[in-house]
Amino acid sequence: MSVYPSGLDVSSSTLCFLAARLRAHRRRLGTRWRRLSTGRQALLALAHLRNGHPYAQLAAGFGIGTTTAYRYITEAVDVLAALAPALTEAVQAASAKAFVLLDGTLLPIDRIAADRPFYSGKHKKHGVNVQVVADPFGRLLWASPALPGAVHDVRAAREHGVIDALAGAGIVCWADKGYQGAGGTVRVPYRGRWETLSAGQQAVNRSHAKNRALVEQAVATLKSWRLLHKLRCSTTRITSPVQAVLSLHLASSG
Repeated sequence: MSVYPSGLDVSSSTLCFLAARLRAHRRRLGTRWRRLSTGRQALLALAHLRNGHPYAQLAAGFGIGTTTAYRYITEAVDVLAALAPALTEAVQAASAKAFVLLDGTLLPIDRIAADRPFYSGKHKKHGVNVQVVADPFGRLLWASPALPGAVHDVRAAREHGVIDALAGAGIVCWADKGYQGAGGTVRVPYRGRWETLSAGQQAVNRSHAKNRALVEQAVATLKSWRLLHKLRCSTTRITSPVQAVLSLHLASSG
């Protein structure tokens, strides 16, 4: 396989952050020698997450075997995923905000038609449901573990305990019509065709749409990591790269 030099649109501070975490991880394991240094392993993992390149291509570029590349990337992703904040930590951080934004997104996966639990009727494709919590400026605060794409947003939010956690902390949350009936502190727009709504209801819905529009920035932040454009790993492994991306984002924006 031919190889060529390429750039990676990730900051040097992000690379240093992951390399430092990997060094600490190796010290805990008592590792004495590896084919790649922690800096090169960090670069390998970031190239996989950011560009979504398959293991074979990355292995050729870094001069290692495909199995070694898979093992190094999986290790780095797991190290990052372990650093991701739990929901309780995210809610504590959000308690200082005027409100938060809640939305669900579908991350496409490589599945066959028989995998019905992962088929989203709304999006007409296979994928996993990930819930996203953002601050009023659209900055990503938390991303949930992955659930099958057939799970509706309000059910997913309940299963993860998002609604109860926000209500317990008294944090107002703006969400779309997919969260109708959520209760707690979740605010959703009025249902119905626009022309059937009263002037007051239309004004509320306009204000609501303006407030929650910035949640799309948080979703875009997550999907700027191209591995998440279409995941080809086992569905049991999808949560790890999502949490890894969350950790990297929070580390770079903190």
